[in-house]
Amino acid sequence: MDSLITAAAQALAVGDALGAMKRVALRNDPPALALRGIAMAQLGDLARAKALLKGAALAFGPREPVARARCVVAQAEIALVSRDLAWPEKALEAARLTLERRGDRVNAAHARTLQIRRLLLIGQLDAAERLLADLDPSPLPPAARAGHELALAGVAIRRLRTGPARAALARAAEAAAKAGIPALAVEVGEAARVLDAPAARLLDGGAERLLQLQEVEALLASGTLVVDACRNVVRAGGAIVPLASRPVLFALARALGEAAPSDISRSALLARAFRARHADESHRARLRVEIGRLRAALAGLAEVKATSHGFALLAHGGRAVVVLAPPVEEDHAALLALLADGESWSSTALAIALSLSPRTVQRALDALAAAGKVQFVGNGRARRWMMPPVVGFPTTLLLPGPLPSD
Repeated sequence: MDSLITAAAQALAVGDALGAMKRVALRNDPPALALRGIAMAQLGDLARAKALLKGAALAFGPREPVARARCVVAQAEIALVSRDLAWPEKALEAARLTLERRGDRVNAAHARTLQIRRLLLIGQLDAAERLLADLDPSPLPPAARAGHELALAGVAIRRLRTGPARAALARAAEAAAKAGIPALAVEVGEAARVLDAPAARLLDGGAERLLQLQEVEALLASGTLVVDACRNVVRAGGAIVPLASRPVLFALARALGEAAPSDISRSALLARAFRARHADESHRARLRVEIGRLRAALAGLAEVKATSHGFALLAHGGRAVVVLAPPVEEDHAALLALLADGESWSSTALAIALSLSPRTVQRALDALAAAGKVQFVGNGRARRWMMPPVVGFPTTLLLPGPLPSD
């Protein structure tokens, strides 16, 4: 490897994409193409980066399997950043195995980290934890070590383990400082702010307040009977009754939980669960049936007691009853939550992440776009969706003024 290629690779390792481009911008040999592709990715031109890396992989050919595998790993990272979740995962696994067999443990571990981050995006936490348990982070350089710690923090946050999450983020911040890459330090800081942001709303006896993730963790561990509208379950301590597949029962449980410890009228329950404006005998009969089903489902946690006015939810052991709701409740909130990460998503990637059909996601995106809550760029398969920028003043005000003349 010649000195220019070595110098460009060292520049990329510390995040100096422009410095790398100066050294290889006019070269078209496979190593230069690969380094230019990585540099373009760091500069944000992902389309050009993908084309360069694909060309480099083809140019290396089967006689240089390690270099070709590294190009595949770089393409996978670009696909992850651009939220192209349909990118072939088998290609990344094949590249990782090649790197592992050839002794490139650092890039093999980086490929594994990319697999874990993809699993986190699509909500497969069990699979992500299994891969993390098999990954030895000891050979990783500081930048890759920060990525590994971010993956650990991501799993811990989704498992509501704020202590391990904070510890992993502290290690990630330390590794990012050692790496000396400003963009990586910013990414770690953004991840750390999630722990201090509102994670849910607590509805308790008519009062409402926002909770941070640590407070949610403490609430769920307290033994309080929680009607969890974030996951559509009813839980108390370690006992969990899933009701996500039974929306009528969960609607009744939530209405009863919001009214607790008081009761709620039958007409209010009918309106909440069945959206019945004018209840007749058939509605009341159905309500009796569904209340009976709810009693059976919650038998181990609480009692649904009939009163002269309606029904009341009473937890066993005299425990308190509260409702845990998302911080913002509106149509298509899950889509907005994914788009809130600031990245541009394809509708296919959103469908994969939410386990919904592409047609359902497209209809939801069209409705959100009509309401001005999301926007898109591109057309056809190249269309990407994102949150609109904050406006309210001319964008020219964001530009620096002219330098004072001498």
